[in-house]
This record gives sequence, C-alpha cells and structure tokens, in this order.
Amino acid sequence: QGMDFRTVPYFVGISAGMITTALSLPMVFDLTTAKWFNELYVTTDVPEAVDLETWLEVGSWTWNWMEPPLGTLSFMLLCLQFTRAQIQNLGLKPYTEMVVQKRAERLADKFPKYNREIIHMYSESEPLVKNSWLNKQNL
Repeated sequence: QGMDFRTVPYFVGISAGMITTALSLPMVFDLTTAKWFNELYVTTDVPEAVDLETWLEVGSWTWNWMEPPLGTLSFMLLCLQFTRAQIQNLGLKPYTEMVVQKRAERLADKFPKYNREIIHMYSESEPLVKNSWLNKQNL
C-alpha cells in the first residue's frame, strides 16, 4: 500500500521534470538569471545593453549556450522514447509494466484459492500509488 521503493524513479522523474521546466524559461529569457549563470558557468562576453532590451534579445544571447544542452536533452528523450517503443514491439516489458506484473504475481501468490487471472486483472487495474488527496476529491 502507498509508496515503496519501486515508485522512487517516477518521483525522481516528476521532480526533475518540474524543476527543469521551472528553470528553463528564466535561464533563456530572464536577463538577471542569464547574467548570473553566465558569470558563474559560461563566461561569454555580455552584449551591450542596447542588445539586451527585450526578453527576445536576451533569449537570442543566451541561446548560444542553452541550445546545446536543451537540444541534446531533447534528442536523448526522443531516443529513449524510441527505445521504449522497440522494447514493447519485442514483447518485453518496460519498467512500469514489469513492476505492475510482479505486483500482480505477488498478490496472486498470496491468494492461491482465488482465480489467478482475475487477481492479476484486479492488481493491474490499481494505480501504483494510492493518492488519498485524489480519493477525497470524489473525482
């Protein structure tokens, strides 16, 4: 019940995605953030003030160093999605399906008197994490 170690990768991914999303716009378009990051990590020449008057001009300057990591990460995600699709095409189970399948097998083993297939279907229909907040909202 609840959360266990098998759900940690999901929460790490959710956290990383939210943090990356929150930071990406200021890193590209906010002059103060861009100057701070440039001073600490990039050390490229700062354009004249007349070339940094709008958020689009700031983005044009910061894109020089933000494009390689953003482009690389985007391509990596695309490759991971492709890999997952090929894993599924071969009939293999990606991590989530493997965790759900193992949980169904453990539950069926605990209740040998009941129909194994029905227990599997029930277990596979349940979410990995019970969210008590959602249950209280009557959604």
